[in-house]
Amino acid sequence: MGRRRNSGRPVTGILLLDKPLGLSSNEALQRVKRYYRAAKAGHTGSLDPLATGLLPCCLGDSTKFSAFLLDADKRYRVRVRLGETTATGDAEGEVLERAPIDGVTEARLREVLADFLGPIDQLPPMYSAVKHQGQRLYELARQGLEVERQPRRIEIHALELLSMELPEIELDVHCSKGTYVRTLAEDIGRELGCGAHVSALRRTGVGPYAEPDVSFVTGEQIAALAEAEDFAALDALLLPLDSALGHCPALKLSADTAFYLGQGQAVQVPQAPTEGLVRLYDPSSHFLGVGEIRDDGKVQPKRLI
Repeated sequence: MGRRRNSGRPVTGILLLDKPLGLSSNEALQRVKRYYRAAKAGHTGSLDPLATGLLPCCLGDSTKFSAFLLDADKRYRVRVRLGETTATGDAEGEVLERAPIDGVTEARLREVLADFLGPIDQLPPMYSAVKHQGQRLYELARQGLEVERQPRRIEIHALELLSMELPEIELDVHCSKGTYVRTLAEDIGRELGCGAHVSALRRTGVGPYAEPDVSFVTGEQIAALAEAEDFAALDALLLPLDSALGHCPALKLSADTAFYLGQGQAVQVPQAPTEGLVRLYDPSSHFLGVGEIRDDGKVQPKRLI
């Protein structure tokens, strides 16, 4: 049998979807793909059904660069309910323990939050997509099983207390990839001595995309345009795929250099940075992909369109 070909429009770009409550990341992505009639689509980092907010959806050639957003820092606004520990670490799980919160003061809370800043080791929760011997942890958790997990090193860049209306507090979190906000909330509750779980979570930023600097697109917006078959308006909502790489310096190549780089060869580019990743453009300023500076100063193609 021959390979099955993707059917659909060859549309390329990044949609900053505002994922609604109650929908899994994959369900949200499949709706976007269907509305756009896109041949190819992928998302960059799952959000729990309980969570809302930014889910960047990569269409077409953008899927080749989704790893750069997967690896990017994330920002969240989270409501944490103190005094209750749940099975899942959020409001969907059954309450396992209740404890008094009389001793929680703003001064004590700020003291505890400060302890979580910087690099910390975090244990992935059982209700997560991390794999153990080929099975997702959440699949094991639903069977009532708990297995040993290895802590992961993450980094909390900022942790700001936005409001304190006990038993709930609201936090603004800026963290590295791989951070579980549910686990962070549980650990804060443990340090306070009363337990805690996430009651509401919204992702406000991924890498270069963050509120209020950019606007997110709702499912209702794209559904209405899809129903009207207004594909020009739908496509106008997409960001160019190199917008995900704004942190990388840009290099414009000569026609010859662009040709050899397209053949997979490392090339010498005048005034190139001395290290790291670079965005590559042809003489007409068309985005070609991402290169990496080698030790000898040449630019090695890393991911090309």
